[in-house]
Amino acid sequence: MNKHISSNNNPLVKQLLQLQSKSKLRKTSGLFVIEGRREIQLALDSGYNIETLLYADGISQDALPQGVQRYVSVNSGVYQKMAHRGTTEGQIAIARMPGHHLSDLNIQTLNPLILIAEAPEKPGNIGAILRTADAGKLDAVIIANPLTDLYNPNIVRSSVGGIFTVPVATGSTEEIIAWLKSHNISIFAAALDQAESYQLTDYKSPTAIVVGTEDHGLSESWLKSAQKIVKIPMSGKIDSLNVSVAAGILIFEAKRQRGF
Repeated sequence: MNKHISSNNNPLVKQLLQLQSKSKLRKTSGLFVIEGRREIQLALDSGYNIETLLYADGISQDALPQGVQRYVSVNSGVYQKMAHRGTTEGQIAIARMPGHHLSDLNIQTLNPLILIAEAPEKPGNIGAILRTADAGKLDAVIIANPLTDLYNPNIVRSSVGGIFTVPVATGSTEEIIAWLKSHNISIFAAALDQAESYQLTDYKSPTAIVVGTEDHGLSESWLKSAQKIVKIPMSGKIDSLNVSVAAGILIFEAKRQRGF
């Protein structure tokens, strides 16, 4: 029989709220929160271990995704306390994080297209990058020198499930450069100085597109390791694009050259 919760003081509710707000707890426990039926199903389809699914009273059990270890119903007051989004279809889950080391990446193609983001600060930008990577069906996204954990709720929400559908790894800039070289993947670094237009570059061979932050750009290590430095020509007075927008432009130029 499924458990029912009617109090905000329930230990499971408290755990979920703490997982939403405390990065340290997410890291030490290896657990995180997923909001929304679509996102939960995407996580299950990608092999994530969903330990607990909490669902609002009135949701039919037939509407719940299969493959969850434990189902718990909650009353409407408790559910509203837990839900950050207004459109979660009455479902919130606690899931276990998989590994995201470079050694965990399993590139399936001989001609990969990979996006690397160095030290992105804003969870919303990371989520948008993952969403774009899903749209482009990239082989992987790698976060260099991450400044926030991958399962920050704002990343999970803004990626709209992209965190589950795209292979993701993290590592230091030095580790990632060594990994790319060992796999014979060319590095194309996005920067403004000593760069050619991104449209003049050939991305049809194994490719890693590397983007930095709007404020600081890429570190010297990437610029020295790149086969080419590319730029997106701009006609306005502002000399930088949002990192997720820049990533999208570069990704879809590479996809266009590859015939999608």
